[in-house]
Amino acid sequence: MKIAILSDTHGFLRPELFPHLEGVEEILHAGDVGPAGLLVELEAFAPVTAVWGNTDGFELRHRLPEIAHLERNDHRIVVMHGHQLGMPTPETVADAHPDVDLVIFGHTHRPVIEQVGSVLAVNPGSCGPRRFDLHPTLALAHLDPGHIEVEVIEIRSLE
Repeated sequence: MKIAILSDTHGFLRPELFPHLEGVEEILHAGDVGPAGLLVELEAFAPVTAVWGNTDGFELRHRLPEIAHLERNDHRIVVMHGHQLGMPTPETVADAHPDVDLVIFGHTHRPVIEQVGSVLAVNPGSCGPRRFDLHPTLALAHLDPGHIEVEVIEIRSLE
């Protein structure tokens, strides 16, 4: 199962993101979405499971969970923004959810993939407006029974 993992779009969908969404079976969004219409745009590619982040307004907070618990191909997954933990790290998200296989979080805009004990912690970075000295990124995950493989992809200009 191929899944796109996004976070921190802040209302901005780069056209350069679209080729990476082709062929995914699901999109997981770890919050700070922006306007709700952005989720509709993403649903043109695949079903979307999203959570709200600290900058999301009341419309999304009423529509989306703060934390999503999923199971895909026998893998237990948590999707959260991470603001609940202050400045989240792989260790803090894994400690908060030790009974899952994969924790997806955002908030820091910094991509990371780190195995913490039995939990794989993934922050796809931000694919929205560029902040700090960071390039826009997303993650692609392949979930097969008994195996998870995740890679972070830098979104490059279509030029």
